[in-house]
Amino acid sequence: MLIDRRASVQFAGDRALWLRVTSVCDKPTYHGWVWLTGYSIDPATGKALARREVYVQIAGLQIQRRTTESAPPRNVAPVMRRRGV
Repeated sequence: MLIDRRASVQFAGDRALWLRVTSVCDKPTYHGWVWLTGYSIDPATGKALARREVYVQIAGLQIQRRTTESAPPRNVAPVMRRRGV
């Protein structure tokens, strides 16, 4: 998710960041705002840089999905599903 000035003035200009969201806080906030927890991402490599909590306007969030060809390999083994365990 791209977090920039549209989501909050604190992320204007070169302070914009890519955030891989891990959770959304359910605490009450001002209407249209939300606390997000996740990891700031290096857009060139897709690797996590630091854990972050940010307070942003929902209307200003920019969801971006990576395409398969540009996504770096993940360190996750495929899930094996068995029937009748």
